[in-house]
Amino acid sequence: MAWYNFKKEVVEEKLNPAQPHMANVGNTGSNEPVYTYTQYYEQLEIVNRGVNMLVDDSAEIPTHVGDQTKEKGVQKGLKQATVDRLINRQPNPFQDINTFKRNLMIDMLLDGNIFIYFDGADMYHLPANKVKIETSSKTYVKGYTFNGEIKYKPSEIIHVKENSFASIYRGVPRLRPALRTMQLLGSMRAFQDNFFKNGAVPGLVIKSPNTLSMKIKERLLQSWSDRYRPDTGGRRPLILDGGLEVDALSKVNFRELDFQNAIEANEKIVLKALGIPPILMDSGNNANIRPNMRLYYVETVLPIVRKLNFALERYFGFHITEDLKNTPAMQPELKDQSDYYTSLVNGGIITAAEAREKLGFCECEGENKERTEEIRIPANIAGSAANPSEGGRPPKDDDK
Repeated sequence: MAWYNFKKEVVEEKLNPAQPHMANVGNTGSNEPVYTYTQYYEQLEIVNRGVNMLVDDSAEIPTHVGDQTKEKGVQKGLKQATVDRLINRQPNPFQDINTFKRNLMIDMLLDGNIFIYFDGADMYHLPANKVKIETSSKTYVKGYTFNGEIKYKPSEIIHVKENSFASIYRGVPRLRPALRTMQLLGSMRAFQDNFFKNGAVPGLVIKSPNTLSMKIKERLLQSWSDRYRPDTGGRRPLILDGGLEVDALSKVNFRELDFQNAIEANEKIVLKALGIPPILMDSGNNANIRPNMRLYYVETVLPIVRKLNFALERYFGFHITEDLKNTPAMQPELKDQSDYYTSLVNGGIITAAEAREKLGFCECEGENKERTEEIRIPANIAGSAANPSEGGRPPKDDDK
């Protein structure tokens, strides 16, 4: 931050006096249980579906590269066409833009950070869990280290940080608040799996009226486990003599072990942590699907996309905004859209050419082009807005 006098001359360069203390506060390397998140992402259906929705929807939104900003970017000398190619078509010679963005969004959700390496010509994705931020006691970041070996300069890395309270350097993944819920879902699934692996039969107790020696107990248990195997479908009848009786260890049945209601409640918690309205996963209720879809884009998808675009705008020095013309959830109903632009054209606010551009139609050619580029002057039955003296009742024809 620079200190200026009234003549707008730089007097001295002032730095943040608290930076030496903040440089050692918080985490600069990834300590997130990425393996745990990856495991739940691959095994739990609701986590997989929710993360995939966010990743795919965020990666499909194109960006518009505008003019240069007033502030110079980190990388200088780049042309607008080059930045547009990197962001919208080909980030590097080996990946398409959709695959590249999906990799970035996966890191954003599972680690809370995105790291992009720019070599001056192409952009490359760096897995966030292997990147450590080297803090600086004077500026902000001194450098980045990948996998403990490869060093990068601050000017070579584009860093996108998710929200975080404890650290100014690394963000918190959106799945962290739902970690306990995902563990609970995994435990319930594991309990059900073990229940069915054991043949859906609870443990049994063999009661004897007399005291048995340890050798006889072990022999009896071995004989029982060898012959009575409900997990393989073989329930061989056994003969109990000597006053032995069989009693159930638990009275739990399959209906009491059905965690369906609890599973559905926990799945909604996971979706809310990700920012996805649970109704989008409920195919049986489509009454208010459209407003919830718009809410999902406005409050969840677009903020994630804008975080990436703001970082790219600062790095390259060009205005970068989201292009939502082809996003169905952000478009109004066709009839409402048609009535809206028709009223603007007939009211003389915009031209027909501007309305066609907003609606995605091509330009008219020939004489029609000149007509569409003129502002329409609204008229009513009382007269003309162009000349109020004209209009009204037609003159009377004496011959007729």
